[in-house]
Amino acid sequence: MAATAVLVDVGLVVVAVVALWGGAAQFVAGASRLARLIGLSELVIGLTVVAFGTSAPEFAVTIDAALAASTDISVGNVVGSNILNLGFVLGGAALIRAMPASRELIQRDAVVLVGSTVLVFLLLGDLQVSRLEGLTLVVLLAGYLFVLARSGADRRPEETETGAVPFRPLDLVRLVGGLAVVVAGAHLLVTSASDLARVAGLSEWVIGLTVVALGTSTPELATSLVAARRGQSGLSAGNIVGSCVFNFLGVLGVAAALTPLPVTASAIDSMWWVLVIAVVVAFLFWSRNVLSRREGGLLVGLNTANWVLNLLV
Repeated sequence: MAATAVLVDVGLVVVAVVALWGGAAQFVAGASRLARLIGLSELVIGLTVVAFGTSAPEFAVTIDAALAASTDISVGNVVGSNILNLGFVLGGAALIRAMPASRELIQRDAVVLVGSTVLVFLLLGDLQVSRLEGLTLVVLLAGYLFVLARSGADRRPEETETGAVPFRPLDLVRLVGGLAVVVAGAHLLVTSASDLARVAGLSEWVIGLTVVALGTSTPELATSLVAARRGQSGLSAGNIVGSCVFNFLGVLGVAAALTPLPVTASAIDSMWWVLVIAVVVAFLFWSRNVLSRREGGLLVGLNTANWVLNLLV
């Protein structure tokens, strides 16, 4: 009976991941059309619309877990997703095609990434993110989005993309429907992953940091790899960096604003790792204005070792 229950939960995790990926893909498709229609740059679209869309699973799972009092899964999902994004997703995209970085990405967005990571590290020093701290994170995200909006609005008309597909009423259906599927998949993933954690004897923090984070990061992985293969380096890099900023300031901020988020002491070790990776990524972009294939392989290798270590220890 126990074996049957485990198999059912594993099956539900797979179904939930597929729902998260499919729902986020529909959301991103509709939202990207609208963003291009109003003339936002590829980098700004990646940092905002696509980043928010691919972070929708993290939003849904983190908030659902927080309201269900599974705060280790809630925060672990955010931290684990950023580790996966900066290691596997960014590194994997660079392995496909060397990823040049724009001046804006290096001087503005990479700095915001490192700064938000440092801030969350400090907030978790007392092993809890309070409501006030959560609201502070949300306000900082709003300020960052305002700067990005100004950046997009300041572009000259001749700099906007040409030949973009116009926004259609059907895209509204894709937006709303995709978001609904993401929310449903998130709830299914949290409940089934929690059951597996109890059966396997793993802590909720480890499950959130690895299994749940891997599931919620599939949209970022799919979006960035496709963009890299198409040569859309701005969209790919912007999606990854933007998703990480959204995760720390938006996802974690909203969840903590709804309910305080106490975490296990293991969170500090994980935050050290994500801070190191964020600094390394920012340095690699800054050093030669490009993330090479060799450097992408290094990121993938380092994070593979860290991921396996989290599962074994």
